[in-house]
Amino acid sequence: MQAYANALLIAIPFFTILIFIEMIYDYLKNGELTKFNSFDTISSLSSGITNLIKDSLGLIIIIISYPFLLKNLALTNIESSWLVYLLAFICLDFASYWNHRLAHTYNYFWNRHVVHHSSEEFNLPCALRQSISEFFALTTIFLIPAAFLGIPHEIIVVIAPLHLFMQFWYHTQFIPKLGFLEYIFVTPSQHRVHHAINPEYLDKNMAAIFCIWDRMFGTFQEELEDVPPVYGITRPARTWNPVKINFQHLWLLVKDAWRTNNWLYKLTIWFKPLGWRPPDVIEKFPINKIENSNTYEKYDTNPSSLLTIWSWMQYAIINLMLMHMLYQFTDIGSLVPLYCLIIFVSIYGFTSLMDKDWLAYPIELLRSSLACAFIIYTGGWFGIEKLIPYADMLVFIYFLLTAIGTLYFYFEIKSEKQAFEIAQ
Repeated sequence: MQAYANALLIAIPFFTILIFIEMIYDYLKNGELTKFNSFDTISSLSSGITNLIKDSLGLIIIIISYPFLLKNLALTNIESSWLVYLLAFICLDFASYWNHRLAHTYNYFWNRHVVHHSSEEFNLPCALRQSISEFFALTTIFLIPAAFLGIPHEIIVVIAPLHLFMQFWYHTQFIPKLGFLEYIFVTPSQHRVHHAINPEYLDKNMAAIFCIWDRMFGTFQEELEDVPPVYGITRPARTWNPVKINFQHLWLLVKDAWRTNNWLYKLTIWFKPLGWRPPDVIEKFPINKIENSNTYEKYDTNPSSLLTIWSWMQYAIINLMLMHMLYQFTDIGSLVPLYCLIIFVSIYGFTSLMDKDWLAYPIELLRSSLACAFIIYTGGWFGIEKLIPYADMLVFIYFLLTAIGTLYFYFEIKSEKQAFEIAQ
């Protein structure tokens, strides 16, 4: 696990630099940030943190392990070479396509992927919107071709992170079509189509690296000059809280299964086509769905400049905590789950404040109280004082200020709502 943590210590700064480059380019080209919304960006980046926390804790059940498939299905044994690595990469990409297509096909599996599509912007940060609601790993099932070829498990383990990181760069609106490369690789143009909710673009371009899979299996769609992509999901999330976004669809399925009077639907709703709802529930419990992508107004909570600065500060500090946890992952040991929980609750709290949700204050007050109590009881903050003298005191002060600051914004939001009610 420490090796994975070390890889993230390299990947996170690298991705952050690329995001800043995109933002600077956007600003220099347009005189303002046209492809970024502060709260949407913070939501995306925070979603990436929650995903890393889940991965750090290993909170997923592997239905069938690749070593099991390899042992029982391998027709040959092949030694490591550049050709084996290439075959492994192709097999992994094939598996990724079908796993991705599964998420776009059936109700239950969409829940593990919806967060990635929930951003109403399209930029590098939205690439980091990764799921915490995937409970069962199914990708291995689609690696049967690799098992038949006898590709060693160690090679798959090496290739998998590389394959994932290579999907980051094409989440941008600033790179046009790339000529003949459009026939070989997934490009920004093709992936813009994938993230769009225009009827022409829905559920298209699901390949990860090689677009040949989309062309072979009928899911390819070129970006059209007269149809600019509109990004998001057809049942808009209407929240900046990445935890809520992860479980909105699942909660809808649970409610629909409970509400329907048809027992067959209660059992089958999970594996019905994506978007299907029981007929007797649709009329009684309608939900907000985008009917015309061209007239849809993006979600915006109209934050004050102070709340925007506060939210960026909260994200930056939580990100530093994540880096500290990864750096001292082995030393923190059995306390890693507690550290992860604090980071997780922190994200839930300050993104709820971004939504102007009154629950943000009790959540932040509870978090700050428990964190301060932990520092007092243990005499430090997960060993950070060994790296930076008096850093534990700075962390203590941070949690105190967070409790006070959130109280200020609570009354600010309350005053806004009262003023709005009077105006009505």
